[in-house]
Amino acid sequence: MSSARLLNLYMALFLCFMFTPLLLMVVTSFNDTSPPSVTEWHGLTGKWYSFFWMPEDALRADPVLRALDRDRFIGCFGNSLRVSAVVVPLSLLLGLAGAVMLTRWQSRASGLLWWVLLSPMLAPGIVLGLSALVFWARLGVNAGLFTIMMAQLTFVAGYPMLILMARLQRQPVELEEAATDLGASPLRVFFRITLPFLAPALISAAVIAFLASMENYNTTMFAKGGACTFATEIGAMARNPNGHPPVINAVGTVIILLTVGFAVTHALLQRREKA
Repeated sequence: MSSARLLNLYMALFLCFMFTPLLLMVVTSFNDTSPPSVTEWHGLTGKWYSFFWMPEDALRADPVLRALDRDRFIGCFGNSLRVSAVVVPLSLLLGLAGAVMLTRWQSRASGLLWWVLLSPMLAPGIVLGLSALVFWARLGVNAGLFTIMMAQLTFVAGYPMLILMARLQRQPVELEEAATDLGASPLRVFFRITLPFLAPALISAAVIAFLASMENYNTTMFAKGGACTFATEIGAMARNPNGHPPVINAVGTVIILLTVGFAVTHALLQRREKA
């Protein structure tokens, strides 16, 4: 077998390994049985999707859905949106500051600063969650949404920093130097030259930060106290000893469709810009 065929075979097996569970999840989200099953088919249904808006009497009539707390699930999703509404802009600000410092400030300490700023991304989520919980408890702050925000911010800010650094390294420094020579202040140079150049990277960084905040489980689990988020509630539902409800499969399918939709839209916009 040639090396090209061997590589193609490996890629095919890798793609099957990666995407077969996702395809099975999508298929089982339309199966009228709980827990989800591929081998035991009870007919097509869309009730796992309509769980979030079906009438209360229809919800109580279903033996599976009536055991779920719809109001709590929606409330936990709202908590995730509140957390991300704080984490995303703050992570962009911190990531932008770190990216500018590492790309524009040349010093012997740059390498050390690089590792210090990236270390939260490499630390286990359990450590970040527990450390945030202990730190803010010493200051008299009870665990809740605030500690979740602070715990997530420690590592989510690293994603925008890396994205913005990659963009800044492609920017010609001569543009900023020319503007400075013509009398522009550093602040004016930043807002008129650097920031517009970073606009596409800022949008990408915001999307990545939002997804990282919404899907985070380990750090959030240890910093949440009595609060809940979208990820922790799904985790709690998945730990059901009788099998998780197919509502989780429906939610996962919607997330996959949204992700693919955003990716395709981004690719089309990028192609239009190049054209």
